[in-house]
Amino acid sequence: MVEIPFRRHATAVWLRLRLNEIGPLASLLAVSLFGFGFLKLADEVREGGSFGFDDRLLLALRVPGDLAQPIGPHWLPETMRDITAFGSVFGIVYVTACVVLYLAVTARRRAALFVLVAVGGGEILSTGLKLFFRRPRPDLVPHGMETFTASFPSGHAMLSAIAYLTLAILLARVERSGKVKAFVMGLGVVTTLLVGMSRVYLGVHWPSDVLAGWCVGAAWASLCWFVALQLQRQEVVEAPDPPPPG
Repeated sequence: MVEIPFRRHATAVWLRLRLNEIGPLASLLAVSLFGFGFLKLADEVREGGSFGFDDRLLLALRVPGDLAQPIGPHWLPETMRDITAFGSVFGIVYVTACVVLYLAVTARRRAALFVLVAVGGGEILSTGLKLFFRRPRPDLVPHGMETFTASFPSGHAMLSAIAYLTLAILLARVERSGKVKAFVMGLGVVTTLLVGMSRVYLGVHWPSDVLAGWCVGAAWASLCWFVALQLQRQEVVEAPDPPPPG
């Protein structure tokens, strides 16, 4: 009877050690893969190689003979504008602020500061990339909403990946339940994908802009994950994992 709790505790400790080893390797692998994907897309865009794919997908989302009319029911364009707001500057700032306050009131102030730096750094990176590439917005179809910045990479897709994936990773580590972890991570991924797809549907981004935004955003989030793991291991940032049950 005494051995069962001991075995459970030993298994929990073993899994924690394995995750501490696998986490940094997985995060660096993700940085490499997504970073390579972004560089390939950027190279294609600079050489004009993505225009055929971009044109076909944008036209496929419009009613033939009336490019001003997106496909789907009449309520879908307005729904897409609601979804795209989750990737706006205000949407990202609001969600990030809520999570930062949550971390602060639960005595994880350094973790809260890390989230601010991670998301704020992603915003600076997004602005810098747009200024560097200066790709014009799509002129193939009418835009479904106003735009004010360059097109490549998609800032909405990139910031959604940075904010929602970073926050999902941190919040998932707070939970003991595997189902809750999976739900939080899935919610971050689905939100990121929906925001990016809404940008293409509304005609304000080329599909390659969104793919590049997802790639560089996921790479940045993975890099932040790696840095967070190292800082938590050195006890510079509070580790969000609760202690294993006794």
